[in-house]
Parts: sequence; structure tokens; C-alpha cells
Amino acid sequence: MPTSAKAQDVRSAAVSRLHENSVPRILAADDQPHILEALQLLLDPFGYRMEKATSPAQVRDALSLDSYDALLIDLNYTRDTTSGQEGLDLLSEIVALDSTLPVIVMTAWGNVGVAVEAMRRGARDFIQKPWENERLLAILRTQVELHRALLQAERLAAENRLLQAQGRPEFIAKAASMQPVLETIARVGPSDANVLITGEHGSGKEVVAQTLHALSLRASRPLVAVNTGALAESLFESELFGHIKGAFTDARADRIGRFELADGGTIFLDEIGNVPVRQQAKLLRVLESGEIERLGSSRARKIDVRVISATNTDLQAACSSGQFREDLLFRLNTVEIHVPPLRERREDIPALAIHFLRRYALRYRREVDGFESSSLQAMAQYAWPGNVRELDHTLERAVLMCRGREIQPADLGLNMQRPQAQNLEELSLEAVEALLIRKALQRFQGNISQAAEALGLSRGALYRRMEKYGL
Repeated sequence: MPTSAKAQDVRSAAVSRLHENSVPRILAADDQPHILEALQLLLDPFGYRMEKATSPAQVRDALSLDSYDALLIDLNYTRDTTSGQEGLDLLSEIVALDSTLPVIVMTAWGNVGVAVEAMRRGARDFIQKPWENERLLAILRTQVELHRALLQAERLAAENRLLQAQGRPEFIAKAASMQPVLETIARVGPSDANVLITGEHGSGKEVVAQTLHALSLRASRPLVAVNTGALAESLFESELFGHIKGAFTDARADRIGRFELADGGTIFLDEIGNVPVRQQAKLLRVLESGEIERLGSSRARKIDVRVISATNTDLQAACSSGQFREDLLFRLNTVEIHVPPLRERREDIPALAIHFLRRYALRYRREVDGFESSSLQAMAQYAWPGNVRELDHTLERAVLMCRGREIQPADLGLNMQRPQAQNLEELSLEAVEALLIRKALQRFQGNISQAAEALGLSRGALYRRMEKYGL
């Protein structure tokens, strides 16, 4: 995504500076130049970088262009006015914009009532003019440290919600059909190019995305994965772009969206072909401008994110039918990587099977260390309609069911995973459900929305069942 020198996002810019050990930046507002000069003389020797504003309008402009660690604002800007209403209104605007940004108000001696009202509206502290230098410096130091700690805690909390227990999977690909994939990954991985990964469900598209990120200069920054197809339309903006407190009924606090969380790193938009057309327009706007707006806010925040997306649908056909925006497709597929299904890379099945066996033997503390020869033959002959994901689930079950040190054909349960070869009367309820889901997906060529509608399920419910059955 492009970046720009101006109109930077207040919160994300502040978070970025946490990693740069930069000097604290203070915005001071007062209509009297000599007050601002006195503040400058006081703060400069202590390492603060202070910028000046002489009116509420200048404060608003400054906040729209840059970010700060704290604000010092006077409450009166019109000559002979002592009510403090201008400053109180400005304070309310700032707190509504960013509730974590500390605002310290300046009042004249004897105007304690206005100071109390300012605290009620969200000011962190107040000083009376003429101020005591030591008290002013102590308040600033405390509020700046608290602000940075809050920003860091907010980011860590968001990152912890996205941590994956297993970390980045090993990339196993030795089949000839996978060589073009490996070559393209090697060429475009170190770049910032947007990549569209195509392939059937469970073929390993997310592993390709993780490998691209690991090869990039952004590898030390977050890789944030989002199953966009499973997001309810009502939650789409909140999940991707974040929201501010009060944006909707359950918005009890500000929340970082996935794009903002990925700032400086990579965002992986899985199942991009299933994003509703109305939400595609919002996503396109972000990709074109490099800016996001939290739900409920009018403030644009600059982000620097590499976008990797994935789909199992034919997006060109979707564009022709009006189900997908062509201009969005152009933004997404600077480079396209197609991952072949497992049935077209059978040479990789033994290595993948051993990889999954070791993972689940360790996880479940089972002394299983190999395969009976007929088990390997059964896996080589099976069609694997669910691809690598189905193989993964099959090996997890096999490790749990195995009674010896080697996986037997019966442990794999592959006949159970092909219920179309049996009478419905002989099948369990789960087997019938898996069969119906597989047929619906085949009927609608992998389109989740259409398959879910035909089955009478929500998209989220269908995704959960697909994950359960390894489809």
C-alpha cells in the first residue's frame, strides 16, 4: 500500500514510535505567544519536541496531520473570555477522537470550577497559570509514559488474540507440479508486491502466504490472517478496520482492526472471493488510499501493509458475472500463484503424512512412529477431495485411533471419508452431513455463499463444518 508524508494516523503513528525510542512530542495550544514561548523554553532542555497552536482550529489541523504523545491546551482563546467553553468543546472533540491521548488543560488561578468540568470531560490533569515548572514536568512525564504504555498494551492484547499455537507450518513441496509455486515464491517473496493465491480448499494457500511473509523484509513485523469469507457482513468493517468506543451497541472500548494491527507487516485475506460486493468497495478504498477509518470515526489513519489474498473461486468469472469488482482484482493480483490440489502432487503425500504424524504423536503423547505399508498405499490411491487439510485431519484421527506403533489402514478411516460409496442407511449423521456439504461445494464450484444458502446455513456455520470434516 502507498504511504504519504501527511494525514498520518494519530494512533498507529504513535505506536510506531514506540519502536523507535523517539522523543516525546507535545502539542501546546494558547492564544498568547509569550505563554507558548515560555513552555518551549521549559520543555526543550528536557528532550520534548513541542509544536504550537494558537486556536482550536489550529489544534484540529495539527491533529489531522500528525500525532502527539500529549496535549497542553488553554481553555480560553477569545479576548476577554473567561468561561473556558471554547477549550471545553475542543477537549470533548479530542477525547471523542482518541480517548487514549492525554490532554492537560491550563487554567488561570481561581478558575477551579472550569478545571473540574474539564476533568469530567476527559482531561487527564490540569495546571494553573502561572505554573510550577516541576509540577508541569512531572505531569507531562507521567502522562506520556502512561500513554505509551497504554498503546503498547493495546497492540500486545490485539496480537495475543491472533497468536497461533502451532506457529508457522513447515513448507513441504517436492513434487514437480509445485516447482512453479516455489520459483514464484522465491522471486516475489522479498518484494512488497500484492499476491493473489488461488487453489482448492485445503490445498495450502495459507502456508504459501506465511512463506511469502517470512521471505519479505517485513518478516519481523506481524502477519495477520483474516478469513474474510467467514466474517458476518455486519462485523466486516469492525474486524478489518477497527471501531471506536460507542460506534455501536456493544462497542464498549476502542478496538484495533486487523489492517491497523498489520501496520508495517502483512495482512492475509483468505477466501477473498466470498466478500460481499458492498464490502468489496470499502476494501478497495483502503487498498487505493492506504488509509483506514475506524468504524464510528471520521479520522483517516495511514497504514503501510502488504496484502496477500487467497481464494478457491474463479475471480475472472466472478468479475464477468458481477459478483466481484474487477478494479479490486487488479489491486489484489499483482502476482498470482496457483497451488495445485493434493491429487496433482501425490509425490508429496508421504512427506506430508510423516510431518503430520510426528506433530500429533507429540501433541497427544502417543508412541506412534510410522506407517504400515498398505497404509501408505491407501493414502497414495485416495482422491483427497479436502486436499492437505483433509490429510492433516486424517492423520490426527489416525494417531488417536492407532493401537500400535504403526498406522494401520483401518486407523485412517478413508472408507468412512468416502460415504458416497455406501448406502445412506449405513452412514452416521456426521458422515451424511459431510457428504451433503461436499456435494453442495462441488455443485457451486466452491462458492461458500451459494453453498451455505442451499444448505440453509450461515457462511460461518458452513466454515465451521468444513473445518470439522477437513473439507
